[in-house]
Amino acid sequence: MAGTKIFINKLSRPLVSEIFRNYKTMWIISNHIKLFSAHNVNEIFLRDIEKNILLRKHTNNVPVIKTLLQKLRKCPNDVEIQRQIEIELGKLPNGTHSRVVNYGEKGHEVYNNNLAPGTGEQFSDVCKYLNVLRMEHLGHFAGHKSYYLMGDLASLEQSLVRYTMSYLRKNEFKLISVPDILPSNIINGCGMQTEGNRNQVYKIDSEECLSGTSEMALAGFFTDQVIEEQCLPLKIAAVSRCYRAETSGLNEEKGIYRVHQFTKVEMFAVCSEKQSEMVLESFKDTEMCLYKQLNLKFRVLDMPPNELGASAFQKYDIEAWLPGRQMWGEISSCSNCTDYQAKRLNIKYKTKDGLLKYAHTANGTAAAIPRLLIALIESNKIENGTVYLPEELRNILNNSLLARNKVVPSLKLIKHF
Repeated sequence: MAGTKIFINKLSRPLVSEIFRNYKTMWIISNHIKLFSAHNVNEIFLRDIEKNILLRKHTNNVPVIKTLLQKLRKCPNDVEIQRQIEIELGKLPNGTHSRVVNYGEKGHEVYNNNLAPGTGEQFSDVCKYLNVLRMEHLGHFAGHKSYYLMGDLASLEQSLVRYTMSYLRKNEFKLISVPDILPSNIINGCGMQTEGNRNQVYKIDSEECLSGTSEMALAGFFTDQVIEEQCLPLKIAAVSRCYRAETSGLNEEKGIYRVHQFTKVEMFAVCSEKQSEMVLESFKDTEMCLYKQLNLKFRVLDMPPNELGASAFQKYDIEAWLPGRQMWGEISSCSNCTDYQAKRLNIKYKTKDGLLKYAHTANGTAAAIPRLLIALIESNKIENGTVYLPEELRNILNNSLLARNKVVPSLKLIKHF
């Protein structure tokens, strides 16, 4: 695909400067690497790249790239070496916003509306009393970390989706329904690896995967497209099921906090390089407005380099206070990916002067449903198991509280001989 390649057509500058030109918006090199000599390699440039990788605690593959470049000097027409270089360069992360490089390993708090954290019952206990959640005895037919939402909790899930999408439509987001099965090259182009022992991707076959977030499908929608500058920023929203192969055994992440599949409302934007920081701030503000209207107690963190995914130049996390768990739990994030994804997927825009430039992309989670359910239930539960809902959800749900569900007979596995 054209969008997955970089073309290096001349070596008038140091080779590595040419390959890693504008490092903060890294993308993959092409099959047009030409002969070069040892003096073309700029070690200072490589050290800067390696410093950024180590700062982000990303896998350091610069030594591998150096070795491959040395081999290519000796065999400049070796297609396999060129292919290996493409793969390794594709693994490099984005650059890092200068503001966050000195944060250490903790996020910088930029907002907190919960100055007096309270206590409460855990989500699982409230749901057990209301009989609206089932996670036990499912392994023989639904798999590990599966769950059933029942009664009013299932209705609340749909209400959260409707509430979020309604808000986004009023704020000029265009809605798209996206596929859940994507080619692996689209997922890789978004900055998530589909190979290796620690990837979070479910692979259907060698070329197709289940999507971990609709961000990937939305980015794929614009692959090889040219957008007129006057249409930017172009803001898109989608509801999808998200599939994650990796879960956690940590006690604080039990229940539906971290699961293999869940519903999520995602925001995505294609914009110019001058707009991407502004778009990121607007995504953060959108998320904050959504959660304030739900009466949630939360804080916003400007995340340090070690917490940035491969594609993110800058990222905000939003954590809600979960009274039952007595902890802050991430319910949302938003990222500025600059042109990291656009250069891999060949997403461009045309300026008023007719110039073609690579676009910038940004993304944000408007509603990760399972974690919002936890935050809402633990924050609004009162005596006798009654859960009163925020005003914004009452009209959608046609109720002001969650009612106790009729008890369904427990199911038992019966062996057949």
